[in-house]
Amino acid sequence: MSKVKKAVECFEQGYNCSQAIFSTYGRDLGIPPDQACKIASGFGGGMRIDGTCGAVTGAFMVLGLKFAKDKDKPYDKIIEFAETFCKRNKSIDCSALIGCDIRTEEGMNKATNEGLFRKICSQLVKDAAEILEEMLANDSSN
Repeated sequence: MSKVKKAVECFEQGYNCSQAIFSTYGRDLGIPPDQACKIASGFGGGMRIDGTCGAVTGAFMVLGLKFAKDKDKPYDKIIEFAETFCKRNKSIDCSALIGCDIRTEEGMNKATNEGLFRKICSQLVKDAAEILEEMLANDSSN
């Protein structure tokens, strides 16, 4: 199974978007999936502070681990990732992506009742994984 499919499947099995990305890609960088899920546990759903999409923060953690040897390279890769993700999705902000603010009871109810996590977030996890795949495959430091 491809890592893209594995990340989406992980999300659809109940892990948050950040856990799905970080646990799928962290293994190759020395982080066991159970530990990756613990680390990423508070980053899903824009950290519930109307912040950056959890699939994006999961990818940021992967990029940080992968490129940490060079002080500036993680920042360059994060910018590249964010720009690419925004080209596909118009934003990296959770509430903008799902169309409601899940910090509020009303927003969480809307997201849950309308199945927005399933309808929207599965695709965002897929997009994040596809972008990571491309970036990691094109990296000359492999």
